[in-house]
Amino acid sequence: MSKSRPLRIGITGGIGSGKSTVGRIFHILGIPIYSADDRAKWLMANDAALKGQISATFGLESYLEDGSLNRAFLAEKVFSDPEKVKQINALVHPAVGRDFHGWAENQNAPYVLKEAALLFETGSYRELDKIINVSSPLKIRIARILMRDPHRSESQVNHIIDQQMPDEEKNEKADFVIKNSDNKLLIPQVLEIHRTLSAAAELARQKHPSDG
Repeated sequence: MSKSRPLRIGITGGIGSGKSTVGRIFHILGIPIYSADDRAKWLMANDAALKGQISATFGLESYLEDGSLNRAFLAEKVFSDPEKVKQINALVHPAVGRDFHGWAENQNAPYVLKEAALLFETGSYRELDKIINVSSPLKIRIARILMRDPHRSESQVNHIIDQQMPDEEKNEKADFVIKNSDNKLLIPQVLEIHRTLSAAAELARQKHPSDG
C-alpha cells in the first residue's frame, strides 16, 4: 500500500505581511515548507531545461561564461520590461510547479506548505488544495519593509505593493486568513488552522488510503 499524498496548501500574502514569520510557526509544528521564490532563483540558475528556455528567449547574455545567472543583464533588460516579465514568468512558474509537486510527493507530513508571494496572480493557486492568506494593515506592512530593507524608499515600496493583488481581494479568495496586526496573536491562529488541516488530511487519508 503506497502512502497517501500530503495535502498541498498555499501560503501567500503581500510584501511585508509577515508570511515568512507565519511559515516559521508552521515549520516548528513539523510542517514542511517549500519557498517558491527561493526555488525559482535556484531553478533559473541550475535547471538545464529552464536555462535553455531563458537563453533562447532572452539571449545567451542571460548567463555568464561560468553558467551562472547574469543578474545584472536580467535586471536591466528583462525585469524592467513588463512584457518580458510576463514572458519569463511563463517559463519559470511551470518549472517551479513541477519542482514543487515532485518535492511534495516525497514529504511525510499530513500537509505541506507552498510559500509564494504571487499565488493568485500567477494562477498557481488552482493546483493547491487550500490557500492561506496572511493579511496585515498597509501602514504596518510599509513600516516593516522600510525597517527590513533600508535600501528601499517608501515610493519604491508603494510601487511593489501596487503590482500585487489587493489584500482584500486575496482575503476573499483564500480559504483561511491569518491577521498579522498589533492586536492579533499569530500562534493561536496558526494552531487553529493546523488542527483543521491535520483533520482534513486524516479524513482524506481514510477515504483514499492507497492514494500515492
